[in-house]
Amino acid sequence: MKRVATDTQTSSPRRSANGYMPIEDYGLIGNMRTCAMVATDGGLDYVCWPQQSNFEPSGAIVAAPTFSLPEDIGGSRNWDYRYSWVRDASFTIYILLRMGISHEAEAYTSFIFQRMKEAKARHGALPIMFTYYLGGTDIPEVELEHLEGYRGSRPVRIGNGAAFHVQLDIYGECMDGIYLHNRFGKPVTYDQWLSVREIADYVCTIWQEKDMSIREVRGMKQNFVYSKIMLWVALDRALRLADKRSFPCPHHKGYNQKPECFIQSYESNEVLDSAVLIAPLVFFISPTDPRFLKTLDKILKAPDKGGLTSTGLVYRYNHSLSDDGVGGREGAFSMCTFWLVEALTRVTGAYDEKHLRDAVSIFENMLSFGNHLRIFSEEISRSGEQLGNTPQAISHLALISAAFNLDKTLNEKR
Repeated sequence: MKRVATDTQTSSPRRSANGYMPIEDYGLIGNMRTCAMVATDGGLDYVCWPQQSNFEPSGAIVAAPTFSLPEDIGGSRNWDYRYSWVRDASFTIYILLRMGISHEAEAYTSFIFQRMKEAKARHGALPIMFTYYLGGTDIPEVELEHLEGYRGSRPVRIGNGAAFHVQLDIYGECMDGIYLHNRFGKPVTYDQWLSVREIADYVCTIWQEKDMSIREVRGMKQNFVYSKIMLWVALDRALRLADKRSFPCPHHKGYNQKPECFIQSYESNEVLDSAVLIAPLVFFISPTDPRFLKTLDKILKAPDKGGLTSTGLVYRYNHSLSDDGVGGREGAFSMCTFWLVEALTRVTGAYDEKHLRDAVSIFENMLSFGNHLRIFSEEISRSGEQLGNTPQAISHLALISAAFNLDKTLNEKR
């Protein structure tokens, strides 16, 4: 915020002794790039450049233009913030885009993608902060002992030791910023997607590690919950981006090209498991993705044809192909059957008549296996009897979700 001298300021009884008017006598004007506070007497008192933390030559967004201003007057929490933190800058992207300041958002996105390319040399690790001019990471922390500091707040520090921290949450913030830029700004290119995929693969290798997190603690590394949440965000946003843009996605281990379906596990890579029906329900993959549609078609087949569906009921997996260490037999799973209904509903939207008819038919058939109170157990036997513990909460949760989505789709069609 900057005070500017103007010739339009006039004396006014409303102005205080220091020359300023009460705040209610000001109006705010702007064009989303600069703004000004204009007094009712015509005085132009303040001009603000909201993008002043953006370093135009590189596109880096600086955390603050100052250093060693204390967090506690007279205390020692005095840090140098004249650098570009991945976390802070990534949070900024969304606000810039929503305010219509797209140029700065695009500039920073280009800046961070360049840093992501450089991360390959570090086996995928992304530094938590950079210098704003060249994107450097050599930021040693030095105490200037000859300076007193603001109001006696010592030590005065330049550089920042946090630059050498392990802060794993940054991958979530970074991916979220890229995802939002793709959604509200400029679409991500294929070359940029390759960098996203590299980071996603790296996150898969470090998500169980300890770090210093957003608090930038200078003690022991810990399993910070915030970091765990943001690591999930990193993978979630990478997968969402892949599905929205039809980019090649890191599904290669979970999808077997030979039987053309998602599999039970990396180890059991030829076993079909109805648990993968959850994938489009949690937005792991688009319900119309060819890989999921092929998986869905296989699940809908009868068990003797390699599928998992019999008389409208869905089994978990083929026990003759997968040893779960328990032995014995089991019935069809109520939850998985309702998941199938919801998956079919999500595939259909309001346009695919066949899948919609199948969803309605399987749902109505499944309801007939409830007892007189419409209560469901965990499983249904081949003879139609309820098996397992009852009432089974997750069976009813799946029922409600399937009913909600099916009703919504049918109403849209009407």
